[in-house]
Amino acid sequence: MQEILTTFQDEILSVTLTPKSGGIFEIFLDKEKIYSRSDFGGFLDIKDIKKLIRDKISPGKNLGHTDL
Repeated sequence: MQEILTTFQDEILSVTLTPKSGGIFEIFLDKEKIYSRSDFGGFLDIKDIKKLIRDKISPGKNLGHTDL
């Protein structure tokens, strides 16, 4: 959460974690699901999560070393 808030400090006001059972891990921007562990077959690295978020909210944003 902190990594996302730091990277997108001008674009994101808050991040919410909602506990669920059954190994569910999903990322939503507003109400749009942009990632699901079950759909992707596993967990993404933080750099890939940041790219997913960037591509939706600020496509021109440079993520520095994450973009390499």
